[in-house]
Amino acid sequence: MPGPSDKWSKPVQLDLNTSGKLEVQSPFEALIYLTENWPAHQGLRFVKARSACRGALAGHKSVEEARAEFEAAAEEARQQFRKGRH
Repeated sequence: MPGPSDKWSKPVQLDLNTSGKLEVQSPFEALIYLTENWPAHQGLRFVKARSACRGALAGHKSVEEARAEFEAAAEEARQQFRKGRH
């Protein structure tokens, strides 16, 4: 059964702001980051990533599906950050 210790095949590198880079290795870590530190709590990709990470932790989605959604949310956040809408 999937759980908080399940990791992605490859970590996701984040560089969304001036505080430095972050490496996210699992849906559990991604969900924490999305909930506590995400620069843009809006947008379709944010919602889909949060849902996919929750689904992966519950065993309804694969960890790699969650990774793909998290990467898409990171790209969406980068674009919003560049436009100054953070």
